[in-house]
Amino acid sequence: MALFGLFGRKKEPPTALKRVGPSGAKQSAAAPARRKLIPQDITYEEAKTLARAPDRHVRAELASRDDAQPELLYFLAEDKEADVRRSVAANNITPRQADLVLARDRDDEVRCDLALKIGRLIPGISQMANNRLQEVTLDVLQVLARDQLPRVRAIIAEEIKHATQVPQQIISKLARDVELSVAAPILEYSPLLSDHELMEIISVGSTKGGVSAIAKRNKVSPKLAQAIVEANDIAATATLLANPNVRLKPETLDRVVDVAEQNEPLHEPLARRAELSVGAIRRIAGFVSAAILQVMQHEHALDEETAKVVNDAVEKRLRDEEANPEQLETAAAKVVKLKQAGKLTEDAIVQAAEQGQRGFVAEALALKAEIPVAAVNKMIESRSGKASTAVSWKAGLSARGAMKLQQLAARVPANAMIHARDGVKYALSDAEMEWFLTYFREQVEAAAT
Repeated sequence: MALFGLFGRKKEPPTALKRVGPSGAKQSAAAPARRKLIPQDITYEEAKTLARAPDRHVRAELASRDDAQPELLYFLAEDKEADVRRSVAANNITPRQADLVLARDRDDEVRCDLALKIGRLIPGISQMANNRLQEVTLDVLQVLARDQLPRVRAIIAEEIKHATQVPQQIISKLARDVELSVAAPILEYSPLLSDHELMEIISVGSTKGGVSAIAKRNKVSPKLAQAIVEANDIAATATLLANPNVRLKPETLDRVVDVAEQNEPLHEPLARRAELSVGAIRRIAGFVSAAILQVMQHEHALDEETAKVVNDAVEKRLRDEEANPEQLETAAAKVVKLKQAGKLTEDAIVQAAEQGQRGFVAEALALKAEIPVAAVNKMIESRSGKASTAVSWKAGLSARGAMKLQQLAARVPANAMIHARDGVKYALSDAEMEWFLTYFREQVEAAAT
């Protein structure tokens, strides 16, 4: 393609390209940090020559500049080297028509870089200069949302999950994607999905794990909650029960109690539900373990008669468990078994938290952090964002994982949450987190003496 033949009109070139400032566009993820190959001040004619330079690193650096001329970026969008095209794809000032070309690029990484950029532009699409720019941006988004590579679709889904100015057909398509990594962010967060559409998605069941993603939503209506329970997806029902933002109707809880006896993952999150009626509590007391009965005693204000029923059940269950220890696989035993199999991962711990298995979470954190489980329980029960973050850090979890455990296991109030710095780093210092660990360990040791 001729370098300037596609523009159809002459343009007076500036005498020099502007100096790149500290707020310049992001460098392509393709290029590692390296010594600058191009001077900051170059003329337009020099830039044209550099666009044809034999060294691909020179062309990639030119393509990443936030003062590059649009026609140069359009030309470089068809460069033979993928890392040059990646630089063009990641550049915020690349003409949208060039982005449309790159949306069909043969290189997966080019399309991934473009998906990240376009996804991040979508929330501010209404502030774009003109309607035509908005239209072409949405055209690029449409192409990427249909990409054959799940990773491209997943990047788009993650970036637009909160967006309100996205065509409904894009959201609906992503929500029904067969890949959970694509569907889950939309199912869990998108404000554009109505209850009717969510219930339709539940009934079709196109994505394994999709119902659990719906069960995590901040707003789950009684009808939607009923649909989740009626899907007979135990993992999704456990996630729903553990969602503190959901209020369940008595008939929905009764349906859960009906199936809970044969499904142990439902026991703990069900026992913690504040809406349980006296009748439901008495029914649950008939089949859960002594440990979960004790949770019920702690979580619920029981009348005298119900308290006696639960106390009697605790005593009976303890006798049964002592008589048949081989039948009881405790949370601690499950944790040890997973660790021995190399499967005690962050995902496993977060999934247990999503399903309300706080006993498992505490045992897992204690084992990984090498601190007493009693101290971990105190840190979780404190509902302190800092304490919860400290034990997650000590256990080797990511900052994002720590945030999830604050919400799901410790149930830290929103105004006390410790958010990850830059989305990925721990916000507290190591010394501060060690202080919390020492404080709670000493509390446990003092109580034991």
